[in-house]
Amino acid sequence: MHHTTAQLEQLLMQRSLTDAQLLEAAEASADFRILPDATVLKIGGQSVIDRGRAGLFPLVDEIVSARKDHKLLIGTGAGTRARHLYSIAAGLNLPAGVLAQLGASVADQNAAMLGQLLAKHGIPVVGGAGLSTVPLSIAEVNAVIFSGMPPYKLWMRPAAESVIPPYRTDAGCFLLAEQFGCKAMIYVKDENGLYTGNPKTDPHATFIPKISVDEMKAQGLQDSILEFPVLDLLKSARHIRQVQVINGLVPGNLTRALAGEHVGTIITAS
Repeated sequence: MHHTTAQLEQLLMQRSLTDAQLLEAAEASADFRILPDATVLKIGGQSVIDRGRAGLFPLVDEIVSARKDHKLLIGTGAGTRARHLYSIAAGLNLPAGVLAQLGASVADQNAAMLGQLLAKHGIPVVGGAGLSTVPLSIAEVNAVIFSGMPPYKLWMRPAAESVIPPYRTDAGCFLLAEQFGCKAMIYVKDENGLYTGNPKTDPHATFIPKISVDEMKAQGLQDSILEFPVLDLLKSARHIRQVQVINGLVPGNLTRALAGEHVGTIITAS
């Protein structure tokens, strides 16, 4: 059913914002894609940045080379220091919103450090991934760096079973890719992708090159490689209908993934 703007406005004035007909009318038009040619990269905190020079320097070189041909929004994870903060804050009985602020501070630190390493290449760090500066940076230098934690802070929705913030840097990067209508979402981690078990501790874990969200949940793998709320975000997304998880410690993997090769694991919405 096609709705005119006038009909939609009439519904908006008369109905509840959860009214089925209003929602259908609002849904009728296609989403405008803000940055359809950009790819969001999530650089893992614990998996890459916490390794220091050994993990980060080769990846920095690859990013500098890749941005010649690709528009990149580069989000940073929080990693080990955030886990230390969470343990202290949870021990102090502080709520999820406070833990979210603390975790964000570490992702901010990682964005700042990555920004210093890429400063000589003209790649800036943007606060809150604000759109005010992103388009100019993308147009001029094909890349920006942002802190991956979503800015929910004290407004973080608590998880049912824990004070650990459920929406962390995996989710923050995904949400940015989805809202900007980007073309791809790549998670740069320290494993080759998804396995049937934890490859660090299970010698019998086998690699899974491609899987759907429903298959992951059926196999009990929803909490294994990405924050599990990301899987629900993926299922309801309009633009980002699959994500790719790659091993950024293997030289060339990022370049190949950006070129559209099937590196690592691809997780699909359906």
